[in-house]
Amino acid sequence: MALSSFVVVLVIALLLVAGLVVDGSRKSAADRRAELTAAAAARSAVDETAAERQAGRRPNASAAIAAANRVIADEAGMHGSAALAADGSVQVTTSTSVDTVFLSLIGIRSLQGHGSARAQLFD
Repeated sequence: MALSSFVVVLVIALLLVAGLVVDGSRKSAADRRAELTAAAAARSAVDETAAERQAGRRPNASAAIAAANRVIADEAGMHGSAALAADGSVQVTTSTSVDTVFLSLIGIRSLQGHGSARAQLFD
């Protein structure tokens, strides 16, 4: 009887550790994906206005924000926004979620991944 309860506790502990490893790596991948998407969106905002900036004109901030939001929208399962900050930079924040494999056994159904990036649009 004592051995069977030990085995049950051991199996539960092993499942939790496996959950932390497997689902932790899935969360890390979601964070990385959100960060890469935010960086791509910020770059897109700056690229959208490159010709205006090179010509010495003030860039069209609404076109830059729209370009960043298009990048976010094109990425499946990604949510986020882009905004012009007071210092003239484009601030992009993104988030996504991944379903858990092992942690769903204890009621944690999904994990969130977050990312952010900033790119200087004008001074």
